[in-house]
Amino acid sequence: MSTSPRTHHILLGVEACTLLYTLFTSVLILLFWQRMNAPQQLLEGRAFVLVVTAVLWGFSRLRPNKYILLLRYIFPLTLLGYWYPDTYEFCQLFPNLDHVFAAADAALFGCQPSITFAQWLPQKLWSELFHMGYFAYYPLIALTVLAPLFGRKEQFSRTAYVVLASFFLYYLIYLFLPVAGPQYYFHAVGQEVIQSGHFPHLGDYFRYHTELAISPGPDGFFRNLVEATQQSGERPTAAFPSSHVGMSTVLMLLLWRGRRALFFCALPFYFFLCCATVYIQAHYLVDVFGGLVTAVVFYAFTNWLFDRYAMWLQRYDQKP
Repeated sequence: MSTSPRTHHILLGVEACTLLYTLFTSVLILLFWQRMNAPQQLLEGRAFVLVVTAVLWGFSRLRPNKYILLLRYIFPLTLLGYWYPDTYEFCQLFPNLDHVFAAADAALFGCQPSITFAQWLPQKLWSELFHMGYFAYYPLIALTVLAPLFGRKEQFSRTAYVVLASFFLYYLIYLFLPVAGPQYYFHAVGQEVIQSGHFPHLGDYFRYHTELAISPGPDGFFRNLVEATQQSGERPTAAFPSSHVGMSTVLMLLLWRGRRALFFCALPFYFFLCCATVYIQAHYLVDVFGGLVTAVVFYAFTNWLFDRYAMWLQRYDQKP
């Protein structure tokens, strides 16, 4: 984390990403105003983001110190939980595409992996392991972002930027790609219909229905924890590509680059997390492969962007 005096006077990379995404989605809200639910509320949320960002930047200029600077990094990251369900409001403007992805799974794998996987491993041990892996997504984000603060502080800026920018790249896809995932689609049409090889087109069904199927497997601590989390915060959006797989892969690449010991500690959780996305029917198997491919691309691209930003910042610091 750079503590150069001039750093307090400019927008941080994470702030620039947040403002660009905020302004872009604000334009979309204005364009689709008549078709959106509560567009004024969406704009008010974005105004709050802009105001808080400006206030923190102003405090940083007036009283520059490392604590305010750290808060400027942390605030945009805390908004990730806000931006995710927000994608639902946009993608529901377009016809649902779950029938395409369910058909792709059937054509590529000769079955529906998100149904058969849980049937192959119905025991409580496997259910708990996969649900544990799925829930580990949130601690893994916090671990990866905060780990540099307890060692290689110079890596914190890059890590925060790569994580935030990668999330925004996924969110940009989700704004325009309405895929709800098997938990919603199979629940809406019935698994017997899916198993028979029929994949009905649901149009704008998920604009008015947000019911999802319960997680497979017997009752258990992690299964119940995941189910409670999904019931409270999940939306029929953001299935392809899987951001759980994609972002956890980005996190693992960051750990491999900076904290090898943590990488190997996180590796079992990463494995179960990737498997869990299909096991609990949150994603089609093609979503998983999409997440893996986009993760590599986004990791390389966001690191490239950060290097460009770091070069510009170095030249800015050297100006008289």
